[in-house]
Amino acid sequence: MDTSMTTAVAAAQRWEDMPAQEVAPGIVRRYLTTSKVTIARFAIARGAVVPAHRHEQEQVSCVLSGALRFRCGDREMTLRGGETVQIPSWVEHSVVALEDTDVIDVFTPVRQDWVDGTDTYFRK
Repeated sequence: MDTSMTTAVAAAQRWEDMPAQEVAPGIVRRYLTTSKVTIARFAIARGAVVPAHRHEQEQVSCVLSGALRFRCGDREMTLRGGETVQIPSWVEHSVVALEDTDVIDVFTPVRQDWVDGTDTYFRK
């Protein structure tokens, strides 16, 4: 066994224990970041909008409940509970909540703009 490697320790988290941030009217975000991934849970109220933006990170969004209309590049799609979309790096995308929605987003690499508080696209 290679003892020169650092031993990692697993850490359990509860979404309800993570700080909730209202990043825009009707959009509440909770997230955690590891060394390589950011995972977020959003509660998005019907009618709320995530403005068009793009970022370096690959993104996978999984709608747990509700319905979201995504615009990714020139493609528009509606996702409902149990459906997932993969958004490649630098593809412009936006979201409109058609219903109250609960969604998990996973990003790699880390969303450093969230960590630094420079994610201004919500306030456009």
